Amino acid sequence: MARQRQTQLDPAIYRVRLDSLRIFEISEAELEALERGSPESIFLNMALAVLSMAISFSVSLATTKIESDRTFTVFVVITVFGYGAGVILGVLWLLSRRSLRSVSSQIRSRIPSEGIQETDEPA
Repeated sequence: MARQRQTQLDPAIYRVRLDSLRIFEISEAELEALERGSPESIFLNMALAVLSMAISFSVSLATTKIESDRTFTVFVVITVFGYGAGVILGVLWLLSRRSLRSVSSQIRSRIPSEGIQETDEPA
């Protein structure tokens, strides 16, 4: 059959050859770790937000005389909670950052040295 005429809506396709291409084989567990992604940015953002809130409440406690015992207690609880949550979220950020990097480095470590070719054929 004859080729159909190209319409104006068909895109132009350009193919450029690559000098080299590395293909990584990964396990199911590594794929799942990569799919989960990294929650590190959420942990870091929440840690910074909670710590800044705790610092602002600390400054308020240090510079203002609060007459009501109930208000003072609320300020102290928010400050302590803020510092605690900020530290916990910061530690979670550090741990999650390391875990995703370890998966990537484990995959990259399987690359053979330059000049050594692995073949599936017996010698």
